[in-house]
Amino acid sequence: MPIEIGHVEAIFRYPVKSMRGERLDAAQLGWHGLEGDRRLAFRRMEDRSGFPWLTASKLPELVLFAPERREDGAQGDLPTHVRTPNGEEMPVFGEDLATEVGRRYGAPVQMMQLKHGIFDDACISVIASDTVREIARLAGRSLDVRRFRPNIVVRLLQNVPFQEDEWLGGVLSFGEGDDAPAITVTMHDVRCSMVNLDPDTASPAPEVLKAVVRANENNAGIYGTVTRIGRLAVGQTILLHPSTRHEFRKQL
Repeated sequence: MPIEIGHVEAIFRYPVKSMRGERLDAAQLGWHGLEGDRRLAFRRMEDRSGFPWLTASKLPELVLFAPERREDGAQGDLPTHVRTPNGEEMPVFGEDLATEVGRRYGAPVQMMQLKHGIFDDACISVIASDTVREIARLAGRSLDVRRFRPNIVVRLLQNVPFQEDEWLGGVLSFGEGDDAPAITVTMHDVRCSMVNLDPDTASPAPEVLKAVVRANENNAGIYGTVTRIGRLAVGQTILLHPSTRHEFRKQL
């Protein structure tokens, strides 16, 4: 039996991996996540590992670079330019941008585009605003939800932080009807040092990750796999269809 757990409070998309995200009122959820999400990333040209992408864990100020779209050159949901922390606008695939990022990183990089996106673990991430508030309380500071780089922020009906852990194995559907977009909740979102970075200054606050570790074994939010495509929108009702193997524990 589906359980109403809350509604969509916010939607975020990150056109270039680890750069500033976009807050959206609505977005198309496709088989590979939100359309236009993390389709671009800088590759570390001297890295031969299985994960050569440059992220803010290696270059914190990357979060201060802002992808932008100019209508005269836009293609779909991809950005055409990037605004640097210094306020300069550079073409997203231009040499100037790669040179600027490479200079800050200390090694050459190359902008890459992958049709199905460049994700660490899964193509959709979800977190509840109550979870963010609890982490902020434990860390002793005000926290912007953008630190956690979610795709979907949930406003819960019952204010229980880390409630996302109870959704594992279940399905979340967004909106009304049998054709509502849906994701299967596949794993915890295990956090890294990215949550320590202020999205507006890139200043680190190590107490944030320490609070997540202390409160919930380094987990905050969940990852999911898309099982039904469709339109996501702020305000949509969210239903949990619990797994047949796990009952949703009502600790509320």
